[in-house]
Amino acid sequence: VVPTTCQNTECYFINGTEKVRLVQRFVYNRQQFLMFDSDLGKFVGETRYGKVNAKRLNSIPAIMKDRQALVDTFCRHNYKLFRPFTVDRRGERGA
Repeated sequence: VVPTTCQNTECYFINGTEKVRLVQRFVYNRQQFLMFDSDLGKFVGETRYGKVNAKRLNSIPAIMKDRQALVDTFCRHNYKLFRPFTVDRRGERGA
């Protein structure tokens, strides 16, 4: 089961929907303890509690498949809603 604490989900778009990055942050008591980064493709623990949960969540294939699918089902699907609030970026910094 994924922690149900306050979470923040962010989508980053580069060249429209050509490159999309999803970052989910899990916070408890104003401290981030766990995050999922679609570029890394796994959960990363920030605290001791987060590291235990990251190891557990990364070992469950159904949860990992679901998180990777969020890039398409959440970010790309809602791109038209996010579009007015995004800043156009062309490629990575320094490129």
